[in-house]
Amino acid sequence: MVLRLAWKEPMKKSSHIILVLAVGVFGIITTEMGIIGVLPQISEKFAIAPATAGWLVGIFALVVAAFGPFVTLLASAINRKTVLLAAIAVFALSNFVYAATSSFEVMFAFRVIPALFHPVFFSVALATAARLVPAEQATRAATKVFAGVTIGFAFGVPLTAYLSEHISVAAAFSFGGVVNLVAFVGILALLPAEPVGQRISYGAQVRIMRRPRLWLTIASIVFVFAAMFSVYSYFAEYLIQVTDMDGAWTGVMLMMFGVVMTIGNFLFGGLLQKNLVRTVLGFPILCACLYLLVYAAGPYLVPMVAVVIVWGTVHSGGLIVSQSWLGVDASAAPEFGNSLFISFSNLGIAVGTAVGGWFVSQFGIHQVPWAGFVFAVLALIAIVARLTVGRPSVDSLLAQPEKTVAARA
Repeated sequence: MVLRLAWKEPMKKSSHIILVLAVGVFGIITTEMGIIGVLPQISEKFAIAPATAGWLVGIFALVVAAFGPFVTLLASAINRKTVLLAAIAVFALSNFVYAATSSFEVMFAFRVIPALFHPVFFSVALATAARLVPAEQATRAATKVFAGVTIGFAFGVPLTAYLSEHISVAAAFSFGGVVNLVAFVGILALLPAEPVGQRISYGAQVRIMRRPRLWLTIASIVFVFAAMFSVYSYFAEYLIQVTDMDGAWTGVMLMMFGVVMTIGNFLFGGLLQKNLVRTVLGFPILCACLYLLVYAAGPYLVPMVAVVIVWGTVHSGGLIVSQSWLGVDASAAPEFGNSLFISFSNLGIAVGTAVGGWFVSQFGIHQVPWAGFVFAVLALIAIVARLTVGRPSVDSLLAQPEKTVAARA
């Protein structure tokens, strides 16, 4: 009995730490994406054009994509607890600056600064969660951390917009600041110091990028995220113009989409734990089929409501599926690999949004699901090519599906 209690105590503490890391991810996503719902108020506050205010979103993604791996590489020699605390503190401070500043230039600068820390927090948090649990539970731990992303989309982003609309811009950003402060206190209190022991050299970490199969995996991630966001970026416009929903209905659909994303996150986490390769292969096929449904159901209210539920469930899988797939080829440098995932997924978002916008301008909003369909097919081709290049490792993955991600986390 004493031994059983002694075993349960560290497991319970690990669960609390993983929960705090998920809260940190929630705070970061709320900071990154929540500003989308506040842009009209920011345009009014600073007397600037909507397109100028939109750069607050674009600059964040560009900085993450451009600098993520290199900043994570530099941080790899620092105590991991220190890295997590510094990153989440920057996000908390940035939110309070957004709330207080009367200068658009200051707000813009404090979009650049936290963007540098965004991939560092994600990379270290995912690797830390994997180290806290037995190897066979690493996928489940990563899924719990990723739940912060889906909950951020489901509740953090709409709540930020609500506070901005009904109270003030300062209240909206203060909410994000408080969430990040809660995560800071939790990490400070619960996570033990994690000094870097046998540190992987910078050269050894960068050398993983010499592998052709890694670049095929990266290509598949870019295409997966392009498939997801070439359509999702125009979600509200599609429902309004094609399905003829009003603003209230669209708001409900956005909330429902976020809620089912949370469910889908854990669903795909379970599928990955059973067999990573088959789940990765199946994901772009699911996406392609989904976008055919979105296109077909678009003009019809009731079918489209049902499709949105499926859409949110499938959409959530892109994060955990892509991160787990990259983990196979970046096992020698997991934190650097996680930063590559963050950077190239952001690149996929940028590419997908741009191409989706081109489809809208050239063919009309109803045709935008075909952009997602094309990217899903390209993702499937890249995954199949990666399986061909890495045949021996794939055979071993298929033979031991339950150890797929855990052995490499």
